[in-house]
Amino acid sequence: MARARKPPLRHYLQFRDLARAEYEHLFARTRWIKDRFKRYQRYWPLEDRTLAMIFEKQSTRTRLSFEAGMHQLGGTAIFLSTRDSQLGRGEPVEDAAQVISRMCDLVMVRTFEQKIVERFAASSRVPVINGLTNEFHPCQVLADVYTFLEQRGAIRGKTVAWIGDANNMCRTWMQAAEILDFRLAVSTPPGCAIDEQDLTRNVEWFGDPLLAAKGAHLVTTDVWTSMGFESDDEERRKKEFAGWQVGAAVMKAARKDALFMHCLPAHRGEEVTAGVIDGPQSVVWDEAENRLHTQKALMEFLLLGKVKAGAKK
Repeated sequence: MARARKPPLRHYLQFRDLARAEYEHLFARTRWIKDRFKRYQRYWPLEDRTLAMIFEKQSTRTRLSFEAGMHQLGGTAIFLSTRDSQLGRGEPVEDAAQVISRMCDLVMVRTFEQKIVERFAASSRVPVINGLTNEFHPCQVLADVYTFLEQRGAIRGKTVAWIGDANNMCRTWMQAAEILDFRLAVSTPPGCAIDEQDLTRNVEWFGDPLLAAKGAHLVTTDVWTSMGFESDDEERRKKEFAGWQVGAAVMKAARKDALFMHCLPAHRGEEVTAGVIDGPQSVVWDEAENRLHTQKALMEFLLLGKVKAGAKK
């Protein structure tokens, strides 16, 4: 069977790489793909396609969601670790991208510095997806926004409260707020505040987490020490962040029907209390599952372009 004409080469390295209309398409496709999956109806639009997954940072959810997702779309996923490939022995990123992209149809890279995935994409002949870098985590926020849409409807005009470290998740939420037109209230310890130049009409910083959470439709957080920064003084960071734990008081400041999200893994008793993450407002397990479905829609989009709503294969 002849393959459909390839769409223009697109990469997904930051949340801002797609426009609002394209996200609306992805969310519609996610709903359709997830519904078929739940009804055990096979959908193989990526049959005979191969995804290469390059991991420099360890992962549970990223590997499982991409690998299972590619299989569920009829394709094949290949795991490559820098520990057991030439990338870990000094092969230039550009050389690796040239070779891998001639053998595979799609590449996902989970690494440390954003410039690494950007260098890879610049030399790749196929779409490249950022599975996580120190600077951004677009696939996670893609799943988070879809989870909100699934639970509460459109996010446009709503308020999201980010409590904690100004890390890759925070920076990605800031991009999402601009593109999808919702309000992001950020509260971080003073020494970890976001840059003033990054504040926009959609993003506001608060020194008090209770003020950031006031009236929020969604409260979200992450670990106090991100992967790759474990060498930082752990006890010092615990003291700095002690006032930024998402507990009952923070959730009480938000709307009564506010949701709680966390990209996981979580440290109960640090950035969030057990009562919140295991409580009735928490949707962390739906959020984790939706990594699978949103990434399937993303891979379909990057390889096939805008597929019509009722497409079957």
